[in-house]
Amino acid sequence: MSTTICLAPARTLAYPQGGGHLWVYLQWALGLRALGARVIWLEGIGPRDPERDPREMVTILKNRLEPYGLAESVALFSLNDEPLPADIAERTLDLDAAAEADLLLNLWHSLPASVVSRFRRSAFVDTDPGLLQIWMTRGDARLAPHHIYFTVGETVGTAAARFPDCGLRWHYTPPPVFLPEWPPTPVDATAPYTTVAHWWGSTFEFEGRTISEEKHVSFLEYQELPSRTPVRLELAVCLAEHYEDWRARLEPLGWKIRQAWEVSATPQQYRAYIQRSRGEFSCAKPACMTLANAWVSDRTLCYLASGKPAVVQHTGESRFLPDAEGLFRFRNLDEAARAFSALESDYERHSRLARRLAEEHFDACHVVAQVLERALAEEPGRPFRAGSEADRAEEAAGVRGTRW
Repeated sequence: MSTTICLAPARTLAYPQGGGHLWVYLQWALGLRALGARVIWLEGIGPRDPERDPREMVTILKNRLEPYGLAESVALFSLNDEPLPADIAERTLDLDAAAEADLLLNLWHSLPASVVSRFRRSAFVDTDPGLLQIWMTRGDARLAPHHIYFTVGETVGTAAARFPDCGLRWHYTPPPVFLPEWPPTPVDATAPYTTVAHWWGSTFEFEGRTISEEKHVSFLEYQELPSRTPVRLELAVCLAEHYEDWRARLEPLGWKIRQAWEVSATPQQYRAYIQRSRGEFSCAKPACMTLANAWVSDRTLCYLASGKPAVVQHTGESRFLPDAEGLFRFRNLDEAARAFSALESDYERHSRLARRLAEEHFDACHVVAQVLERALAEEPGRPFRAGSEADRAEEAAGVRGTRW
């Protein structure tokens, strides 16, 4: 009898044009499937959403998931306790069916406690390391009790953390990338270095420090980078009505600006955009540097798995992330420019190193297996062991990485 895992993403229904956002959770779901687990995809929905038609939202999500064999795995619950319309409910599973799962794997910090408590075993995965712990301390976020807590930030809950642990024991896990869906893809030397990003966020004070989530602040510190390197640099950003203003500001400096929703609205478009790139250049939210959370983006992993070297902002000391081997982590403008010079002088080597880094540390089959083994370890009679499906997935990807 296979293990059933209920995966709770952070409201992909409410963000249908976010192909990259959906991939965050697809990596987990596909890793679970490759390990032989049955996956239920749990989403909350407002039955009378004034801004979006719930029927259309469900249709879009199921269409997005259909190529990956997950369209019939969607389960819904009401966000406001109103019953779901019959024509929506009959197309999906309900919370009762989802709660029969062996484990709730929750990646949404706002999943209601009334939902979490329905599951006999629950694991939370923190994807906003440092920020989440501060939000919890300030009372901005109220995380429901779970049986076990994971985080993608290496410093969370350690002596190196610059933020509270909220009295919880945090287990580090690398974020996963499902390698068979992200094969190495060669491009010519004229392809641009790109990224896909949101620029907006809040700024607030915490214990005498300014905590900023506004990524555009970081990018503006590097706005002169095109004049320091011959490579092409392109940003696909969710700018909406601000698009023309930012294009007029940055394109004279040598940047190419794209509307993210035009190039990455679906999972397939997002993957194609990354794989047509020569590599990634990206900055992080200022909070990542302030908090030194040793965070690495799930988006960057897609570049690395595709054999695309990445030049990204340094977010803190890491036990395994390199600074100049397939992945270049810069602290200032000079380091960013030198990274491109070193990378382009031996691109093929750094392309191979990028893929190897993804294989050794972020392979979804290994990452997810380790999370499940730990999350289910304390439940009597429910040990989890990766089966032959996982082995076949690894062989198909040409992967035998290091287990965590």
